[in-house]
Amino acid sequence: MGRAQAAAMIRGLALLWAVGLGSAVPSPPRLRLSFQELQTWHGLRTFRLERTCCYDALLVDEERGRLFVGAENHVASLSLDDISKRAKKLVWPAPVEWREECNWAGKDISTECMNFVKLLHAFNHTHLLACGTGAFHPTCAFVEVGHRLEEPMLRLESRFEDGKGKSPYDPRHRAASVLVGEELYSGVAADLMGRDFTIFRSLGQRPSLRTEPHDSRWLNEPKFVKVFWIPESENPDDDKIYFFFHESAVESAPAMGRLTVSRVGQICRNDMGGQRSLVNKWTTFLKARLVCSVSGAEGDTHFDQLQDVFLLSSRDRQTPLLYAVFSTSSGIFQGSAVCVYSMNDIRRAFLGPFAHKEGPTHQWVSYQGRVPYPRPGMCPSKTFGTFSSTKDFPEDVIQFARNHPLMYNSILPMGGRPLFLQVGAGYTFTQLAVDRVAAADGHYDVLFIGTDVGTVLKVISVPKGSWSSSEGLLLEELHVFEDSAAVTSLQISSKRQQLYAASRSAVAQIALHRCAAHGRVCAECCLARDPYCAWDGVACTRFQPTAKRRFRRQDVRHGDPSSLCSGDSSRPTLLEQKVFGVEGGSVFLECEPRSLQARVEWTFQRAGETAYNQVPDGARAERTARGLLLRGLRRQDAGAYRCAAVELGFSQPLRRLALHVLGAAQAERLVRAEDAAPPPPPPAPPGPKLWYRDFLQLVEPGGGGGGGAGSLRMCRPPQPARRPRRMRASEPRAERGPRSATPW
Repeated sequence: MGRAQAAAMIRGLALLWAVGLGSAVPSPPRLRLSFQELQTWHGLRTFRLERTCCYDALLVDEERGRLFVGAENHVASLSLDDISKRAKKLVWPAPVEWREECNWAGKDISTECMNFVKLLHAFNHTHLLACGTGAFHPTCAFVEVGHRLEEPMLRLESRFEDGKGKSPYDPRHRAASVLVGEELYSGVAADLMGRDFTIFRSLGQRPSLRTEPHDSRWLNEPKFVKVFWIPESENPDDDKIYFFFHESAVESAPAMGRLTVSRVGQICRNDMGGQRSLVNKWTTFLKARLVCSVSGAEGDTHFDQLQDVFLLSSRDRQTPLLYAVFSTSSGIFQGSAVCVYSMNDIRRAFLGPFAHKEGPTHQWVSYQGRVPYPRPGMCPSKTFGTFSSTKDFPEDVIQFARNHPLMYNSILPMGGRPLFLQVGAGYTFTQLAVDRVAAADGHYDVLFIGTDVGTVLKVISVPKGSWSSSEGLLLEELHVFEDSAAVTSLQISSKRQQLYAASRSAVAQIALHRCAAHGRVCAECCLARDPYCAWDGVACTRFQPTAKRRFRRQDVRHGDPSSLCSGDSSRPTLLEQKVFGVEGGSVFLECEPRSLQARVEWTFQRAGETAYNQVPDGARAERTARGLLLRGLRRQDAGAYRCAAVELGFSQPLRRLALHVLGAAQAERLVRAEDAAPPPPPPAPPGPKLWYRDFLQLVEPGGGGGGGAGSLRMCRPPQPARRPRRMRASEPRAERGPRSATPW
């Protein structure tokens, strides 16, 4: 099979898989809030510096109450309570000679030859470690932030560090690193051309180490995403550093072309390199594939491009959960997914068989030969052996580690499939932050997912069938950046219940919850299934685990208000609203549920009857997202219309509208009388109004036809030619419906 045929086959399979994912059509959020709504009603705050871009690094400091931000030529210190107030900034540009040299190398002096601060870490009680691109001369410095909460400090120390192996050269590259003690572990490009990607250990007292250079078996054009320090046992000598990245797969068949896979790599903290081989190189480096896929009739659909990873700590620091967001590298369809991994599964993969390839024409198989002792990847410690240093490892262990860095078994997500996915949604997941929330019926993980269109999705993980299997429910879609810039960083302050998002253009701050936005009655609050919120008997407010149980009503797992809200007195009384239409014309009955996940049901009670019947679909009754459009009105269409929102099997009435259908001549007389009437007198005290005044407000300019909840829009039928009348600009034209007397 030729490469062209193989590529065509891959495209065909991808298309079939995309069709197979039809059940995974983009799920709408229960609540969608625009940038203007968030800013006006829900406390969205933003921060930006003049003529500055690329707010790539965020660091939350709960102790000082500050949010530190790294951007182009700047480091800023903001208040966690309100990022728009008490801001401090320091300017940190690249030296002029570095910028000129960068420009001579062919880079754009105005967009690339700057110091883009990519890395911020808390170094000690008084200083931060900051690193930037330095106009393609990576550089690091210590920033004094002090320890006084009343007077925040921000001062750049005059001593600078070489940033090679710590910060990327290119501002387009991400920085992935973790500071443990005084040692920095980073995954980064170590050369100007961006070809020598490596895993570095720098700073501290121990020797600097790196991966084997220019060996595709170790790293093959990787893009590093995140780095974490995770203890292995009570003995610190067993501690490991885990790197998450995606790269080109060396194990893929040549006929399949270039294949991107996601990886997790491990190294031991106490690795000192080899004595004769792998000197100043990692001797404990291993990597395994992270799989996030959906099974289908035509095979598995892989979300193979790792975008971000969030480590959710538990009481046992050795067994955190790892939430990861992926996208597809396919050019056929667009999709993103969230998968969850356990540390036990990751560790198990590194204990499994090694991947082995004997020659360039052989396939990768599970290694069945003798594995030397101590097993490659094991840390030198008294927990599992007698070796005190990697320099004491036998030479056959070092050589085996050099030639077999890849594990054969892949790491599958918990539940065997993604927790949450979106296909064909028009956006891609970019960032992730997770908060564990205490609710009335247990603890729930709430995911905040940044996208490449400036939105943040709020997703809750709820049990499905049993507590061991979960699914993600999309609660909210928040447009946090007005210019729809991609979200490049997300951080949570659990203490202040705030979310901080960064993009190329700004930094945004929004609360983790908006309980009042869920509704004004118990049923709406319960249906929201937001673990942050509960009905307190009066309003939907922040859930307090310590509050008395009778003052809180919440059902996150099922969202069933039937029992919780059965005796609730907050259900609004539906006042019947009069609506007037003209025979042969059209009328719009507006009814828009608060929840985008609710289904609207329309029922109709004809005058003189007691039963309500479903309004059938047809040419004369068109359902829209905002209500019901009735065309070609007839006399028998008059009656009571009731609108109800149905969600999770619970029906909640929203509107009751009484439609009166007038004859064309009767409506025309009313309009002509209104035209001839003198200007209205000054407003009188409130009192009873004649019914036709309500009607005239609907058909005349400035009437109540626009936009608010419960309003309606009505179209009048064409006027006879023998009765000419000036046409008002705001008066819509109506189409005449069929004259059949058959209802609907």
